[in-house]
Amino acid sequence: MKFLEARKIVREFTGGEPLSLLLGLSGTAEPLELYLAAAGALRGRALTTRSLPFGTLAQHLRQAGGPERGEVLLLLPWDFAPDADWRSGIPPEAREPAEVERGIEAVGKLLAPWRGSPMFYLPAPFLPLAADPARNAALAARIEAEALHAGARLLPAETFSLATYLGSGCPVGGAHLGQVALQLVAAALDVATAPKKVLVTDFDEVLWSGVLAEEGVDGIVMGPEGKGYRHFIYQSLLLRLRREGVLIAGVTRNSPEIVAEVFARGGMPLRESDFVAILASYGAKSAQISQLGERLNLGLDSFVFVDDNPIEVSEVSSQLPHVLVRRFPDRDELLPELVAGLVADFHRDVLTREDRDRTELYRRRLEGIAPSQLRGADLSGFLRDLGMTLTIQERSTGDRSRVVQLINKTNQFNLNGRRLDDADIAAVLAAGGRLFGASLSDRSGSHGEILACLVDAGGTMRSFVMSCRVFQRRVEYAFMTWLCSQPDPPSRLEFTETPRNEPFRMFIDDPAFSPGDSGLELDPAHFRERHAAVLALFTLDAPEPAS
Repeated sequence: MKFLEARKIVREFTGGEPLSLLLGLSGTAEPLELYLAAAGALRGRALTTRSLPFGTLAQHLRQAGGPERGEVLLLLPWDFAPDADWRSGIPPEAREPAEVERGIEAVGKLLAPWRGSPMFYLPAPFLPLAADPARNAALAARIEAEALHAGARLLPAETFSLATYLGSGCPVGGAHLGQVALQLVAAALDVATAPKKVLVTDFDEVLWSGVLAEEGVDGIVMGPEGKGYRHFIYQSLLLRLRREGVLIAGVTRNSPEIVAEVFARGGMPLRESDFVAILASYGAKSAQISQLGERLNLGLDSFVFVDDNPIEVSEVSSQLPHVLVRRFPDRDELLPELVAGLVADFHRDVLTREDRDRTELYRRRLEGIAPSQLRGADLSGFLRDLGMTLTIQERSTGDRSRVVQLINKTNQFNLNGRRLDDADIAAVLAAGGRLFGASLSDRSGSHGEILACLVDAGGTMRSFVMSCRVFQRRVEYAFMTWLCSQPDPPSRLEFTETPRNEPFRMFIDDPAFSPGDSGLELDPAHFRERHAAVLALFTLDAPEPAS
């Protein structure tokens, strides 16, 4: 939920049952208030927010004696160790760890009356208290353990923004205000305290390391070693959750056949039968999750979605605000946070036989379910904020090894599935053809060369491929719009349907393409007119047209 969306929700909301929320926070709640009001409106509640005066949370814990109705605590490390607060500056002297630990324990006792009430902990970095870095790390773990013991749920560490905290006093960064507000309001309404029921997981770079469509079944890893270890641990967690009655569903941008091949091979902690459903398609993940909710007859506020891709995370968050979204980490150091969060999301005090048999009961309900083909949220605003630069390069001369590799490796976004070696490409170029490559970078760094296109001298596109690592960023539309703006743009495509190139078939489901006698016809002017706006999502670095 972004600022403009939250403002629109609040402006258009009328009526609703009143809800008074008291936010216990060591900071200011002002930037959160609009998002909290919007989160309340989404649940049909006219929300008013009260917050404690800045810096009085500890005093409130000592004097109140217990929570009042509608109270939600948002704890930070300096609630347990006040000298750790960034706004106080570096302590003049290092503290003895034992002394700090006594203070942490004392705060834990103050929190005892709040056990069972809505409470969150944000594991933000804090000022060094001890002289030894290792002791500071131990103190961080001790504080987090005390918060969890008090019943707090972990928020992702990246939720904290030091710049925002120093500037306004609010510890929650602007990009996370909407998601945090949704969780706080759900907790105030006793929704978040109920255990979640369904975990929907992505597969590529989540269930295993690697991209199945590019690396193939032999190229992905998920074993207890090397880069597969993080995924092995995640799978073992899902297996435990499944045995505790959690419904595990898979939603992945892959063809069903290749996913089935992975599970048929075995060698993973999870088996296909551990999933209540696996929806492998190229439709929007938000649409798949909505369909699961309808078929299972479960509210979306009982769903948790795990994905590594920030675009998928944004799409589901914006389209399905009731779904709790967790991002799979790209570093081992962040895995404990995800594990702790998921354990808390699905925790039950008592497990029944019905809980353990739940997957089989619901699998029968989902027999025959087909993936939804509905489109998802418009991510234009999110994509603009990524700061993407698309660099298009003429590869007709010089090194073309990466382009050749892409043509012979890429399966999903692939014009025809034909493999061309360097000699094949050289022959097309010698006859007057053109070869292009494109690289993508954004705020997070470079994605490398991710696109290749070969056009022969007659204007027929012989090869057009793009790495699935950049799906949904609209790179293919930006490149084709640029190409259609060049002198002598292609007018035909040698398209062939393959078992795995559904993403390309979705791309050409466009009025600018039409069947012709010699392949697929392209109207360059029509394509350029329809998709010119997509260029605004990128900074384009491209060669000048040949004179």
